[in-house]
Amino acid sequence: MTTLTFGTFIPQGWKSEYRDIPDASRQWQITVDMAVLAEELGFDSVWVYDHFHNVPRAIHSSVFECWTVMAAISQRTSRIRLGQMVSCNAYRHPSVVAKITSTIDVISGGRLDLGIGAGWYEHEYKGYGFAFGSPKERIGMLREGVEIIRSMWTQPDTTYNGKYYQLKGAQCDPKPLQQPSPPIWIGGGGEQLTLRVVARLGDWANFGGGATPEVFARKSELLAEHCRVIGRDFEEIKRSVAGDICIRDTEAELRSVHAKALITTPYEDWAVSHFVGTPDQVASRMQEYLDLGCVGFVPWCTDFPDTETLHQYAKIMQHFR
Repeated sequence: MTTLTFGTFIPQGWKSEYRDIPDASRQWQITVDMAVLAEELGFDSVWVYDHFHNVPRAIHSSVFECWTVMAAISQRTSRIRLGQMVSCNAYRHPSVVAKITSTIDVISGGRLDLGIGAGWYEHEYKGYGFAFGSPKERIGMLREGVEIIRSMWTQPDTTYNGKYYQLKGAQCDPKPLQQPSPPIWIGGGGEQLTLRVVARLGDWANFGGGATPEVFARKSELLAEHCRVIGRDFEEIKRSVAGDICIRDTEAELRSVHAKALITTPYEDWAVSHFVGTPDQVASRMQEYLDLGCVGFVPWCTDFPDTETLHQYAKIMQHFR
């Protein structure tokens, strides 16, 4: 039986949660403190986003870079696993990602989970000078990228001649500590292209934030069909859900958090699509996903840098355990 996995994002600035904290050193200390607290509360993993500009709009507020954060947090924690939801394949050459991730797996004592996706934030692509190809091109690059990373993690030398990437004799030493390799989480809900990549190459599937139980069920069925077509056992792929989590005792408190967090989705739509409510309501919503075969939760605490939701979420986690 698959063990349930409970993770949490830690603040890093992408959702503009640091806009009222002007000092970058203080912001970084909060990031570290949240990771340490998550480990103390018993969570299985901590996660960061891979973004450079804030949402819902770029406002020149700090956003700490994903892999630098992972490396630093690996040295401030000892047990909790370290993930990204998700690293944008187009922002770094896959050969470099293989090297970065193998290094982090070693320096963390074998605690890396690699989350990776095709990318979507066009404002960042243009701002940082990356070509924003069509969905088909970006997902094709994702497929080749995952193939390269797995090869470099496991083979002495990697030569690869793809449509988007070419390597000749790439070496990646040291190899990751985890054998045969760290888990790969592929994020995205594209039903024909992305899920086909998940079926072929993923250890974990995450259908993206705001996937309601109905959406989760439909995408699970489509993933199962893709697995059937290529002859892979669907049960080999673990499924997880992300999205927001916000826990309070009253709707008025929840609405206040919603407004402060700069969420552009109307409150009613946001509450229906995420883990929003009292502790009992959130636990009930999580059970809906468990009943559909979900085995991993990776939500973002909407009230960061406040810790109330994180503490309440930890209690719900212990309830399921």
